[in-house]
Amino acid sequence: MSTTVISRGAGAILLVTALGTSATACSSDGNPLAASPYDAADQISFSGPTEAGKKADPDKPLEVTAQGEDGRITDVTAVDATGRQVSGELAADGSRWHSTSPLAGGAHYTVRVSTEDEDGRPGRKVLTFDTNKPKGQQFLNVKFGPEAGTYGVGQPITAELDQPIKDKAQRVVVERALRVDSKPAVQGSWYWVNDKELHYRPQDYWPANATVEAHSNLENVKISDKLRGGAAKPLKITTGDRIVAVTDAAKHLMTVYKNDEKIKEIPITTGKPGFATRNGIKVVLAKQYYVQMKSSTVGIAAGSSDSYDLPVYYATRVTWSGEYVHAAPWSVGSQGAANVSHGCTGMSTPNASWFFNTVHEGDLVQVVNSTGHNMELFDNGFGDWNMPWQKWVQGSAIAADADGAGAQTNNARLTPQSV
Repeated sequence: MSTTVISRGAGAILLVTALGTSATACSSDGNPLAASPYDAADQISFSGPTEAGKKADPDKPLEVTAQGEDGRITDVTAVDATGRQVSGELAADGSRWHSTSPLAGGAHYTVRVSTEDEDGRPGRKVLTFDTNKPKGQQFLNVKFGPEAGTYGVGQPITAELDQPIKDKAQRVVVERALRVDSKPAVQGSWYWVNDKELHYRPQDYWPANATVEAHSNLENVKISDKLRGGAAKPLKITTGDRIVAVTDAAKHLMTVYKNDEKIKEIPITTGKPGFATRNGIKVVLAKQYYVQMKSSTVGIAAGSSDSYDLPVYYATRVTWSGEYVHAAPWSVGSQGAANVSHGCTGMSTPNASWFFNTVHEGDLVQVVNSTGHNMELFDNGFGDWNMPWQKWVQGSAIAADADGAGAQTNNARLTPQSV
């Protein structure tokens, strides 16, 4: 008879198939696995401190080793008082387990070791220890975004770092500690926009009426010799209905969908030649009832034939550079027939009021069939959804560390779930 033992770490699952056990394990004398676990203290050695009052160096890895030839390790879990689990690897022959993720400083850990003897009887040993609190260190602080609230299904989660992280190995440490959990669960991944900013999105949009939470397990974890993780305020948002507005610049028509059902068609005008509206998927950034729009803010010289200075109402913003969906009563005659704007999507005041009151931050506006260039990915709003998923996961430090294996082979990390 053989057994299969599963050893779980935060980000690694290792299957170990037992070597053949003796005939006693399957004899009529009874199953040894049903026996109460024996004390495995004499069967293992532990690299951490066991003396009262002595603390471990958090920069050194943990190691549990089987002693003698009459037993082996079957499972090890190490977790701190806040629930952060230490990743580890167990040798196929059960002779050794060692940690593969850094310990936190100033933390209390509980290590549970499972063993079995040559007859297959289970052993147990629980070890506890504290780690030293680091001194003279700088701390990396993380701020999650957006603010707590209800958003559309296109809202990415952001993580802003107060110090740049350029080293690839350090990025892996940081990213592994930044968790995003959703109910219902979906596959997602972090993307390093730059040295100080990460974005997290699912493969597809968030589910409607979902709960999404982000938190950091980085506090007091070593990132480099002089840098450790700081505290971070967790974030919780919810999503509303799935609202997607598809703007067809060639047909001069916007079609609005709610939970994949068409709810309204709106005649529109988009950017004229030379000012064509950006193609691609955009995320609603803000809503403003009134905006004074001046052409000088987008590089159009005052007094030129294309200059303007207009009061605009029901303005729904989709780029930081000034692209809106808004009321344009001056172009009603062209709406549904021609593109005459300077890049915004214009519609009648009643339609703009309806749109303004229907969409929320995080909802999606997708422009198709425009002659304009494509929506920028990161520096002009949230163009995140315009990047193909397989390319997106390559922006993860963990996926890159796994030789481009991507989200599928990091499923325990990329499928949001509790640590």
